[in-house]
Amino acid sequence: MRFVVVTGMAGSGKTAALKAFEDLGFFCIDNLPVALLPKLAELSLFSREMVTKVAVGMDLRERSFVESFKSAFEELDALGTRVEMVFLDSDDEILLNRFNETRRRHPLAKDHGTVYEGIVLERKLLEPIKEHADITIDTSSMSVHELKRTLWDYFKREAEEKTMQITFISFGFRNGFPRDVNLLFDARFLPNPYFVSDLKSFNGTDPRVFKFVFSTPEAEESFQKLKDLISYLIPQYQREGKAYLTVAVGCTGGKHRSVAFVERLADELSEGRKIRIVHRDMSGHDR
Repeated sequence: MRFVVVTGMAGSGKTAALKAFEDLGFFCIDNLPVALLPKLAELSLFSREMVTKVAVGMDLRERSFVESFKSAFEELDALGTRVEMVFLDSDDEILLNRFNETRRRHPLAKDHGTVYEGIVLERKLLEPIKEHADITIDTSSMSVHELKRTLWDYFKREAEEKTMQITFISFGFRNGFPRDVNLLFDARFLPNPYFVSDLKSFNGTDPRVFKFVFSTPEAEESFQKLKDLISYLIPQYQREGKAYLTVAVGCTGGKHRSVAFVERLADELSEGRKIRIVHRDMSGHDR
């Protein structure tokens, strides 16, 4: 089992980091008491559906965090669970600005005066925790997406390609554009089976229509170039931490050319990937 503890300075991005771990397929819990860490690992290991990846967010909102973490980690070690610790940090001035912008109270400021005083105290208390971190990430100049990408790169040995859901959508332009599409392509330059009397009543899943759509050198070349482009872009989107990629191909009515293109793209790009097909303007053909 992979067990990750995400901790660090308040305001440095723990919530965003846990969301990134969720997209990597981790079971995530925020603000778990240190004493429950070994119990969580035990339950995860011996549950009916064994959990293999867990990420837990922890910070100084639990006052015994620093004092208790060593014994908790020793218990985890006895269970055979290796804990990886991610420590998030930022410059004091950046943290102060973030708290001022959000108007949130610093977890230690309530008992120790100003936000800045809380930051200084927190940094001092967390110093022994930081020394045990497997990876320390300075988020001072990072966006949420950059933090997500950093975590993705570090934990990529567990981030299989199939983690990202790839959806191929066929549609007809006359019925409007599909929503939430990352890549959209127009297949209306190809010969239209609609105007062939023997093919008009069939759709792009029919072998006769499929063969007609790809019968010209231009169609075959266009398909190969499109497939190569999508193959190149998939890992680029993954590097950004995308959980979903949606590719749409349109023709006039959404029943012939776009359907054939989507069917072939999904088939030839499916190996090792999680693929879904949606024929928006054809009922009963999604899978």
